[in-house]
Amino acid sequence: MFLNVHSSYSLKYGTIDVKEVVRQARALGIRQMALTDINNSTGVMEFIRECYQQGIAREADDIQAGNIPYQIKPIAGIEFRRDNHLLYIGIARNKEGMRELNEFLSHHNIEATPLPNDAPSLPNVFFIYPFTKTFNRELKFNEFVGIKAKQLNHLYQHQLLGTKEKLVVWHPVTVSNKVEYRLHEYLRAIELNTLLSMVPEDAKCGSEEVLIPEEQLKSSFDRFPFIIENTQKLIDNCDLSVYFESGAQPASKNRFSYSKQGAVFDQKLLRKIAYKGLVYRYGPDNKVAQERMEKELRIIELKNYCAYFLITFDIIRYAIGRCNFYHVGRGSGANSIVAYCLRITDVDPIALDLYFERFLHEKRTSPPDFDIDFAWDERETIQKYIFKKYPKWHVAFLGTMSTFKDRAIIREIGKVLGLPKSEIDSFSDPTKERENQQNATYNKLAAVHRHMQNMPNQRSIHAGGILISEEPITYYTALDMPPKGFVTVQWDMYEAEAIGYEKFDILSQRGIGHIREAVQIIKRNCNRDIDIHDFKTFKNDPKLNAILREGQPIGCFYIESPAMRQLLKKLKCEDYLTLVAASSIIRPGVASSGMMKSFIERYHAPDKVVYLCEEMKTQLKETYGVMVYQEDVIKVCHYFAGLDLADADVLRKAMSGKYRSKLAFDELVNKFFVSARKKGHSEKLITEVWRQISSFAGYSFSKAHSASFAVESYQSLYLKTYYPKEFMVAVLNNYGGFYTRWVYVHELQKTGAKVHLPCVNHSDEVVTIRENDAYLGFVGIQGLEQKLIELIPKERRLNGAYQDLEQFIKRTQITLEQAILLIRLGALRFTGKDKKTLLWDIYNYLGHKQKRINSAELFSVTQKSFALPELENSALEDAYIEWELLGYPLNFNMFDFLKTKYRGEVMAADMHQYIGKTVRMVGNYVCEKTVHTVKNSKMWFGTFLDHNGDFFDTTHFPNSTPVYPFKGKGCYLILGKIVEDFGFPSVEVLKFAKLDIMMNPVAVD
Repeated sequence: MFLNVHSSYSLKYGTIDVKEVVRQARALGIRQMALTDINNSTGVMEFIRECYQQGIAREADDIQAGNIPYQIKPIAGIEFRRDNHLLYIGIARNKEGMRELNEFLSHHNIEATPLPNDAPSLPNVFFIYPFTKTFNRELKFNEFVGIKAKQLNHLYQHQLLGTKEKLVVWHPVTVSNKVEYRLHEYLRAIELNTLLSMVPEDAKCGSEEVLIPEEQLKSSFDRFPFIIENTQKLIDNCDLSVYFESGAQPASKNRFSYSKQGAVFDQKLLRKIAYKGLVYRYGPDNKVAQERMEKELRIIELKNYCAYFLITFDIIRYAIGRCNFYHVGRGSGANSIVAYCLRITDVDPIALDLYFERFLHEKRTSPPDFDIDFAWDERETIQKYIFKKYPKWHVAFLGTMSTFKDRAIIREIGKVLGLPKSEIDSFSDPTKERENQQNATYNKLAAVHRHMQNMPNQRSIHAGGILISEEPITYYTALDMPPKGFVTVQWDMYEAEAIGYEKFDILSQRGIGHIREAVQIIKRNCNRDIDIHDFKTFKNDPKLNAILREGQPIGCFYIESPAMRQLLKKLKCEDYLTLVAASSIIRPGVASSGMMKSFIERYHAPDKVVYLCEEMKTQLKETYGVMVYQEDVIKVCHYFAGLDLADADVLRKAMSGKYRSKLAFDELVNKFFVSARKKGHSEKLITEVWRQISSFAGYSFSKAHSASFAVESYQSLYLKTYYPKEFMVAVLNNYGGFYTRWVYVHELQKTGAKVHLPCVNHSDEVVTIRENDAYLGFVGIQGLEQKLIELIPKERRLNGAYQDLEQFIKRTQITLEQAILLIRLGALRFTGKDKKTLLWDIYNYLGHKQKRINSAELFSVTQKSFALPELENSALEDAYIEWELLGYPLNFNMFDFLKTKYRGEVMAADMHQYIGKTVRMVGNYVCEKTVHTVKNSKMWFGTFLDHNGDFFDTTHFPNSTPVYPFKGKGCYLILGKIVEDFGFPSVEVLKFAKLDIMMNPVAVD
């Protein structure tokens, strides 16, 4: 009888989540109902699954209570609304009907066209129009009119009585109770951006829109039994059981065959390509590699993932062969020798002793996924290739679902209550949280927020996940069209996994852009071809490893941050395997748990390491008895406790919080203990090993992931070491990395390159380098219009260098304001005139209001020139202009702004000579990091450059620095004690103050 149930996926309208809808229905004895969320089908698959699973889970309870076990019959559809006005409700008769509904909605979403007043002709769908007193439309064979119990009196002498078979029960469900109805009103006010008291009645649901016992609903229609009969006939004609033909898992045909010949041919093709790659990677007679290959192919074929590997291979082949793109295959997929031989990843799983079971095994229920990174500006090309290659409705981006969890929603709640802005601002200020908790109004807002915080707020697009499906995706979801321009499913990765979809993660990162462009610039500037994939040579290069050891890899992917530089120096890291370990233990969870400190201590004193037993020594000798990787958890569970590798990975995944069945988890834990006892280990030893595993597993990081990062780090490091100028230009052109732009400009200057301000006759859109001269691009100039950023270099390339100011104006049609920006920055210095003369001249040309002539001149008319008095300029004034327009001064050191000549008594390079001593240092602020102590007080870590351009780091403890110490860009006087941790010196700050700078001469005047 319930043909119009809303869940919380009816965004900012419904309040009940899908699981709770099904639970409430079972509690009331309801045996059939239809989920019809507003303009989406996000919850349909979850709803069908919950109806099935809750029925199975409660079967024993029903039998014990003397009830007949039952499963709610799931029916599904979509409620269609336009501008908050209900048009009609579509109910799917079957799976084809669900596809028809989804494709109808998808078409309007993709084409951005409004929904029509009349329901479309969809043969496998029933449509229900809402009853009105004036209803008089012609109804098709599959169209009905839904009438509420309170509307029955309006049927008297209504023309619909002439077509009684078209009337069905309409009892919408939106909320659970009065509290949720009030929450619904808040949601509607937020959606409509209006006051709570101003929400129109027709924009809200009725207070009676709750689930009630089916018999109670039927009794409301006692006088009109034919309406109940019609409703039941409609329900009886709906059947979505095909979605669950195979039990708890959906019976989907979503695995896409790579070849038209089907799965058997895919298996043969994968074997052929993989073995060809095996020869390329390992040579023709590597028995170990061949055995590993056979083992993996057996599992891939067993789990029917051949097409998944082949599709990923096809994407990589297109990227390398057709586009000459560079990529990084990372994540657990790098545990696979098949992936390595298909060139999906460059991580050798044999050399690193990586376990394929971390990626795929017989007992894995969720699909695996590859993470493929491309340069930030090349990823879209790959995405377009995928969407072009596979048919419409068979490929889509993954969606995401954000909730109201963000406390910023308190601001929205305050607005709908009509609170003044000042009060809302104070409620949103985290520094006033303790004070706010004493405020009754704030507590009211917080209570509303608590009720809605886990509810869906809006749909969005996943960072890079793409689904490719054998059957149309529209059997499972409607599609949205976000601004990104690719169709997107209406649910997230968790639902995709539950349905059984494999996703292809096509991601991007700036580090790949650095590498790609550096290679291109080196070719242009040095006429040298670099094989950036020659990793085996890189990792054994003593020059690269020396830079690692010193902890100075600024600009290099993943290893340039202050924390990573410190770790490299503490470890005296000078080889690939140590870098792989460092890439893992730098993760926040590992570092904060104390495992990082333990690893460093053991790394420097391996002979003093005490292992729990010989088995643990064998398995963890590489990491000195510390479990650094997720693979370590698998190894210990397998070799120490005797679990098979599949169970070991399931246990690892469960402990990381990604396994939902507590019962299954408890069984595996018990299996660990039983199996370990069978191997003859003592109870005390087993308990201690389990303690170490369980305390670490939640923090662990995939070794394959770390290895992928380390490969890319070495590639960056090679370029930085041998071609530092070209590499730093590439870093700047791909918008840097961890640090702000001026740090990379400073690093470029340190390479010996002569860095010039932008110039209209030398600069392009981005930074360029010719031999030793690097010119900043127009992109970095604050306030310069995009069209001029592109036009100025394009016009120069087409028609030659600009000859003078007048010609520049005519060729670019620049405005007065934009010309002033370029003159102030010195970009027109080619004229030979100083800035102030040029400013006078530009006002002469453009300062008078006159009609601009956009057509070409028949004759060149020269403007009159006037003699000017000598105009003064200063380096300090220029530096302030650069600071304003670039965000940093290029030709003026930040220390030169200081009123004082004092530069500190100790430089960064000499800190190791002053360990334990209190010193004064002067540093140019680079960045800082805020952390919370165990007592929940704040402390800070700072990074600075000294007058010589060398980095040093500071620690600001809560007792000496009770409030936020940093006051923006500039130089600071630092009084502190120099301490050393594993050979890395830093300053524990006692006093800290920002130093005064000289005023801008223009401001003084």
